[in-house]
Amino acid sequence: MLQYLFGPMFEATIDPKSHPEMAKFLTQVIGFDSVDDESIPELTPFNEDSETPSNWTQVERPTYAYYIYYMYCNILSLNHLRRERGMNTFVLRPHCGEAGSPKHLVAGFMLTQNISHGLMLRKAPALQYLYYLNQIGIAMSPLSNNALFLNYNQNPFPEFFAKGLNVTLSTDDPLIFHYTEQPLVEEYSIAAQVFKLRGTDVSEVARNSVLMCGFEDEYKRYWLGKDYDKEGLAGNDIAKSNVPNTRAAYRYETLVQELTYICNIVKNAANDDDD
Repeated sequence: MLQYLFGPMFEATIDPKSHPEMAKFLTQVIGFDSVDDESIPELTPFNEDSETPSNWTQVERPTYAYYIYYMYCNILSLNHLRRERGMNTFVLRPHCGEAGSPKHLVAGFMLTQNISHGLMLRKAPALQYLYYLNQIGIAMSPLSNNALFLNYNQNPFPEFFAKGLNVTLSTDDPLIFHYTEQPLVEEYSIAAQVFKLRGTDVSEVARNSVLMCGFEDEYKRYWLGKDYDKEGLAGNDIAKSNVPNTRAAYRYETLVQELTYICNIVKNAANDDDD
């Protein structure tokens, strides 16, 4: 699978003329997803004794973490190669934590830029806190989850949002789970009504979406302002984002306080060891 997926991409990167259509296609690709049924039990552990993909002979399929790790390794190598040649690079943004073991979220935390769904974070407070501290993007799809794994009114999106996790709303299989020609608007409108989101909340969720998306920098500056990539108030242009400075300041200052708290604990622990 890895050879069929990444082999042509490496070839098109090294010699674009050998695969002109693939080379052109890769300029339009932003990242990789990984979609499967995470609720399927995993019978084979992934550890230092696990076989490499080329030597895998077991009947059971590899674990979620196994797939994500080797996708990450190949994407990382491909990115180094493409960066040296001045080409665009890719990110890994898999379905992660929709169901199954919380270990999936550990793999997502260590190896990915953003994840989709993240429902199982509600059962793993420590991981939830790590995702918050690192502001890892979580694109959630309550309508899809409602049909497959979790009733809409039990979705943790409003809880995650209130705590300051970097969450946004997205579609998932819109031809299956949506009923209008504007599935993303459908996600926002239903979430706003069911979760009682205010205008400020909806604007912040939309801003999060732009920040974690793969559009080019010039588009993000047009949508959010020329300083969108700066931290705190400096990065919020209220005329573009419609997010009040008070909300932006609160999110940034709260995060800084949490990080400072963690750093002080580590510093004090180090001093105690020295003593």
